[in-house]
Amino acid sequence: MINLVAFIPRAVQQGIPLLLGSTGETITEKSGNLNLGIPGIMYVGAISGVIGSFFYEQSTTGALNGFLAIMIPLLCSLVGSALMGLLYCFLTVSLRANQNVIGLAMTTFGVGIGNFFGGSLIKLANADVPSIALSRTSAYFSKVLPWASSTGWFGKIFLSYGFLAYLAIIISLYASYLFKHTRVGLHLRAVGENPATADAAGINVTLYKYVATIVGSMIAGLGGLYYVMDYACGVWSNDAFGDRGWLAIALVIFTIWKPDIGILSSFLFGGLYILYLYLPTGMDHMELKELYKMLPYIVTLIVLVFTSMRNKRENQPPESLGTNYFREER
Repeated sequence: MINLVAFIPRAVQQGIPLLLGSTGETITEKSGNLNLGIPGIMYVGAISGVIGSFFYEQSTTGALNGFLAIMIPLLCSLVGSALMGLLYCFLTVSLRANQNVIGLAMTTFGVGIGNFFGGSLIKLANADVPSIALSRTSAYFSKVLPWASSTGWFGKIFLSYGFLAYLAIIISLYASYLFKHTRVGLHLRAVGENPATADAAGINVTLYKYVATIVGSMIAGLGGLYYVMDYACGVWSNDAFGDRGWLAIALVIFTIWKPDIGILSSFLFGGLYILYLYLPTGMDHMELKELYKMLPYIVTLIVLVFTSMRNKRENQPPESLGTNYFREER
């Protein structure tokens, strides 16, 4: 049997990067932009935070200032991922390049940027292993509430996370509220559904696409930062982030473009991702473990099949998703 008190917190921690990535991509897709560069953006968000944290730790011999230890990597991550979102918008919105091609190219570009700077930092640190340990900064990101350990199983399941985990949930809930109950959300959905009609109504289509994509990229970048600074305890290794960015994109479809549903869905995917680690060990179970490693991808395929069979309009993607808007054709 699986120890749920130990399994659930780890599944939540594994799911937080997926939640931030899927929330950011949902906001982007609501504007009609299909950003398949989310894996690369999450990678850039992670390495940008690592760069800021690395140089701050190197320049400080004593104890770190808690505020700076959090804000420097946080701002670096937001700036790095925002620049990636800006680049995507410039190419797809302003220059009207193909969104699918640009997204895939940005994924390759982002991973390459991360590995290049990550390898450079490893050389600067003269590390004996191909990784960087930013444990002093990570201690601030993974710090939990002081009374969490004294509340038993409740504290372990609900209170044993760093501040970025709770921020991710707040961002998802606010994004859901924004889409349903605000004028900005109404305009954003209008741009994603029919940009020509939104333009005729006086909505600045270009502005909404730029802002939604850049903000979505910044949120996704925080997912990469969380993985390194909290889940991985401040350890950066090239290519260690894996395919979480692609699972985040799949989650957007799984949650039918609703960020609030994404909260529990991301924890579900996080649990499936690490389920094999909590199964009985031994030679008799080795082959079974390999099958359990496939679960997130099997679920993703099943979700894609069922999504294509949905007939309800509210469960469909934005109508103009993935297509560029030419005002002259209006």
